[in-house]
Amino acid sequence: MNKKPIKSDLKRLDAMADKEIDYSEIAEFDAEFLRTVEMKITPVKKAVSIRLDADVLDWLKSQGKGYQSHINAVLRSYYEAHKNH
Repeated sequence: MNKKPIKSDLKRLDAMADKEIDYSEIAEFDAEFLRTVEMKITPVKKAVSIRLDADVLDWLKSQGKGYQSHINAVLRSYYEAHKNH
């Protein structure tokens, strides 16, 4: 199996228009997705500063209390799905 380096794939994707990218295997990021994300509590949390797109942050805050925990849960879900790749 001849795999291309990830770096070259990222450059190729970066050069594509959004409408050209196949998102069919990615779950819709909506209220239903947030209800199904498994919330796991880790023993250690670190405070960080992060810059998010304003519309993304506004939407997360509109989901109700705990938007920071939702952000963490989404990132943890992504991490769990990709940590062995």
